[in-house]
Amino acid sequence: MFCDYHVHTHFSDDSEYVMEDVIKDAIRMNMNEICFTDHVDYGIKVDQEFLTKDEILKLSQGHEFAPLNVHYSHYFKEIERLRKIYSQITIKQGMEFGIQTHTIPLFQKLFNQYDFDFIILSCHQVEDKEFWTQDFQRGKTQQEYNLRYYQEILNVITQYKDYSVLGHLDLIARYDRAGNYSFQNIKSIVTEILKIVIQEGKGIEINTSSYRYNLKDLTPSRDILKLYKELGGKIITIGSDSHKKEHLGAYIKETKKELKTLGFEYYCTFKNMEPIFHKL
Repeated sequence: MFCDYHVHTHFSDDSEYVMEDVIKDAIRMNMNEICFTDHVDYGIKVDQEFLTKDEILKLSQGHEFAPLNVHYSHYFKEIERLRKIYSQITIKQGMEFGIQTHTIPLFQKLFNQYDFDFIILSCHQVEDKEFWTQDFQRGKTQQEYNLRYYQEILNVITQYKDYSVLGHLDLIARYDRAGNYSFQNIKSIVTEILKIVIQEGKGIEINTSSYRYNLKDLTPSRDILKLYKELGGKIITIGSDSHKKEHLGAYIKETKKELKTLGFEYYCTFKNMEPIFHKL
């Protein structure tokens, strides 16, 4: 079984990878299954469904790309079209929800409108402040921004339940210019998060982008993965977080070996928001 469960396309505002090209490339790579998980980030991005070209152009001024969420109707129609053409690969429809506590009602409304196989719940911003720009970290100590990040995730999953896995759980580490922050300092709050995830039948993903970012650890870290297993966690997906052709399916085989080394026996795919277990 070769699958990628974190894939972005031209429906995400930070990718130009055409969805049909993704499918063609996945087939050439002998993938069995792929799940599209394009971005929605309420709070810092807007829905483009009813925007004019002029409005989109105005939004894009001063930005590397226009801050837009998925064009929902086009997105689902395209997945349906591709499923009919490329029957040799299983195509699942998901999204990556970049949820903050104040945007939960918008995500709940979106989830209730459409049929999903899979939802990644990610924390990309806190208080509408980005990590990669350092806007969120600025003015805080390393301890303050790390704990605030995990507290936001805890607050969200306490209130929002319609998701499959937590995406790149320790994302803040990728953008921590102060260097490695000891796992012991976050272990208590990460334990709280993982206990809720496990109790509610959710999972976590292992995101292979750690390789292309040249990080010293996996994403999430081996410490988090070990803790997840110790607490009884079993649902885990593997995704490249691809935005370009060269990202697709990258390091998935290596990641399976890492999971086996850590003692995991299975990884998951999803259908209609229910996990399907596959032997590693």
